[in-house]
Amino acid sequence: MAAAWRCGVFLLVLLLLPLRAAYTRAEFVSEPLASAAGPAAPAESRAADRARTRSVPAPVTDVAKLCVCDLLVAQCDVNCCCDPDCNAADFSLFTTCSVPVVTGDSHLCSQKAAIYSLDVEANPPERIFKLIDQVNPSLFCIHATNYEQALSFRSPEMPTSENFDQLLERFSSAAFSTEPDSWNRNTDAQNPPDANETYRYEYGVPIQTVDAFLRLPSPVVSSWCSDANPAGFLVNQATKCTRSVSVEKCGDVQAVSVLFYINSSILAVPRSSEMVNITVQSLTFQSLNGTRTLLNGSDVLRLPVILDELCVNVVLGVSYHVTYTGTGEIIEAAASFVLGVINKEALSIQQSFQISFTQVNTKPVPLSGNPGYVVGLPVRAGFRPQGYPFPGEILNSNKYSQLTILQSASNQDCLAAQGARAQILFGYNMMSGCKLRITAATKCQPLTQTLLDLLKGQNFPEYVASFGNSQAQDVLDWVPITHLHTSEQSSCQIPVSLEIEVKWTKYGSLVNPQARIVNVTASITTTPLKQLPPGRERIIPVTSSVVFTDLSSPAEPGYKAWPTINVKLPFDFFFPFV
Repeated sequence: MAAAWRCGVFLLVLLLLPLRAAYTRAEFVSEPLASAAGPAAPAESRAADRARTRSVPAPVTDVAKLCVCDLLVAQCDVNCCCDPDCNAADFSLFTTCSVPVVTGDSHLCSQKAAIYSLDVEANPPERIFKLIDQVNPSLFCIHATNYEQALSFRSPEMPTSENFDQLLERFSSAAFSTEPDSWNRNTDAQNPPDANETYRYEYGVPIQTVDAFLRLPSPVVSSWCSDANPAGFLVNQATKCTRSVSVEKCGDVQAVSVLFYINSSILAVPRSSEMVNITVQSLTFQSLNGTRTLLNGSDVLRLPVILDELCVNVVLGVSYHVTYTGTGEIIEAAASFVLGVINKEALSIQQSFQISFTQVNTKPVPLSGNPGYVVGLPVRAGFRPQGYPFPGEILNSNKYSQLTILQSASNQDCLAAQGARAQILFGYNMMSGCKLRITAATKCQPLTQTLLDLLKGQNFPEYVASFGNSQAQDVLDWVPITHLHTSEQSSCQIPVSLEIEVKWTKYGSLVNPQARIVNVTASITTTPLKQLPPGRERIIPVTSSVVFTDLSSPAEPGYKAWPTINVKLPFDFFFPFV
């Protein structure tokens, strides 16, 4: 019995030892720290030091004066309980508070919060305002900071007459993707290339030329063009900017001449002696009224020249097209120009620039998203080739087989609008139409075929891509178009309406859902054509429309099951009792 009592006391001591050690450590930490120079600092001094190094950041804004729903100036916004322009009479007419909680920085662990509510039991109803200390339940929140400037945006330095030149020199050069100083130095002389080292272009690397880099002018501080913007490898860009030019000095401005954009050869790879010349692919002339004409003979160099108080052959647009290999080597570069004319009244012109890249031995296919559709991009469509669905066959998808509808004409004449089509853009509900004039001499069968071609086009696709980046060889990513026909009992039926309904849903993560097309229906409505007496006419409206329907169900986040803890005790844990 005594041995069992001693064992029990020994086990109790073992259980209390960790608690004693923790208590000892707590006491040790709480004791004053003595320095080598003298006694410990007072407790008030230590508390002040800790407050300076670990202080809760002060709120940047007063939440009691912050109101995000106050949109009208000097007027009361409906159901905006924090609007200072509202009085008690306005609050009595409110049904709810559109913004019930107003907080400052959501990253802080503790902050002030303004709570707004309505006391509907009062007569008349009253607004209730409370200012409380709100605690952030997030595990990753800011409890203390020693750099309060990082919690808010810095106020920009306003330009004045004293600092304007300094700001212009600072923000009009390197800060806006201009030529760094390292590009002007002779890097080959400082770092001689290794004979066994191979170079190649990588994504985003500026395309090098003999003198510097391939320039793609772009606006900097204002809309004026800056020629110091480098073109990045595999970075498709499109810019527009304004160039100051006049008829008298158009020959002196290099940026309006074709030579400015083709006179510098591109290096095939960085630090290489192999050069690729920029060839002129096409020349298009734009008149003063905006009409464009493709010029013959792109090999003939056309420079700006003054004719009858007009400056002709001024560059209005440049489009670069670069062909590269899979090893990051540029093998071909071409440029297409839009040339125009300016008169003596013009003081500036607007120029547009763009660059695109194509890998050799590949056919570029424009995408409408990656992977889901992007609102405003065309709905991709295609045909079913012969032999589908046997292996080796793919869907034929190209720019000539897009999903389109009838494009309305200014005169509203259906027969004059043949061939004019408008692309169906994802997310855009569209409707168009025209008027058809029918006489007694109109025949039923030819008119039916004409209206079908007018509504569906010459090549109406059979499939629509589920995603914006669906590949042609992935046949399961293409949705077939379902055709419906609505008609009445009659000997002659003519189609008068085409309604396309695109059903889509949100796919993937809740954080970044992707748009996916799941069903496409094309419905054609016909009407009977009655024979008219001689000399009589009839006007029939013909319409086509497209509607996008969201079938997404309410998003519900899913959670994994709670983990199970499999605890295994040592076999002698209860020794010597068991």
